Amino acid sequence: MNTNLIRRGIVVLILFVSTLQIQAQNKKNTTKVLPRVTILATGGTIAGAGESATKAAYTAGKVPIDILLSAVPQIHDLAKVKGEQIAQIGSQDMSVEVWLKLSKRINEIFAENAADGIVITHGTDTMEETATFLDLTVFFDKPVVLVGAMRPSTAMSQDGNKNLLDAVMVAADPSSQGKGVVVAMNELVFDARDVTKTITTSTATFQSRNFGPIGLIYDGKVNYYYQSLRNPEKKFDVSKATSLPQVEVIYGYADASPVTVDALLNTNVKGIVYAGMGNGNFNAAVGKSLENASKKGIVVCRSNRAGAGRITLFNEVDDAALGFVVGDDLNPQKARILLMLSLMETNNRDKIQSNFFDY
Repeated sequence: MNTNLIRRGIVVLILFVSTLQIQAQNKKNTTKVLPRVTILATGGTIAGAGESATKAAYTAGKVPIDILLSAVPQIHDLAKVKGEQIAQIGSQDMSVEVWLKLSKRINEIFAENAADGIVITHGTDTMEETATFLDLTVFFDKPVVLVGAMRPSTAMSQDGNKNLLDAVMVAADPSSQGKGVVVAMNELVFDARDVTKTITTSTATFQSRNFGPIGLIYDGKVNYYYQSLRNPEKKFDVSKATSLPQVEVIYGYADASPVTVDALLNTNVKGIVYAGMGNGNFNAAVGKSLENASKKGIVVCRSNRAGAGRITLFNEVDDAALGFVVGDDLNPQKARILLMLSLMETNNRDKIQSNFFDY
């Protein structure tokens, strides 16, 4: 056998292998590294199914997360996505138990550096409350995005797939870091503190009545325009909590009876949020019952039923004399959450009032 021929063949083989290695390395270097997004599913209309594509009736929370993901393959171009089923309920059945489970899981995922962003699929009825709770209890600056749908997955013009794609886009975008928990719906991004559901059936239901959306989602891009300054570094630690102090919301109206307030005085209620008229006002009979509740150690927080605007101290109500706190511009359901979390730490009215002005 010709020795020179063998040597020449070996050299050619080495050069060929080296070329393949260089090509593989170049391909590896040019491959885009996608962010990691974990989707935590809780059910809701986005996972709902109905018998007809043209009728409104449906059952929430029927479609599991893996089926939702398979319906939107484009999300895999945006991020490395994986899903976990946390609950499978309509959001009218959302509970403190599920809130705590979500908060603990999110903090765990980020503490382990297991994701760069998190998306939570959720029903729209209580989405704003879950967003507020998580905004107050998640300790990391990485994106947390809540998303849902107003039409079930089986509807002819369902909005869930596009909303889910947009939510993953928001969670994967580096500019979403440090924005706090947000809601991504109908091509808009809302701050958790201000967003609320405003219309029972419209896809444009979510609004921030005081300040508007903080960003827009359009043509495959996320653009931010505003950011809330009411987003303190202090968070509430619920890592060991199994429940929260009980706080009830009472709705104000003309000629309201104090019977609802009175019924709570001998219960285990720790706080009452009063959704008052105008600037958190109440009639004389209700005011007397709320004062009695305050004297019994129940923290009374004045909010409003108007849906927007602040509740001011020392206007028509002498809050200091009555021992009340005001909810600033939080709506009643969000004031309830902040009061529950505050009561975990203190019963001091001044400290609780500071929380409402700081958050």
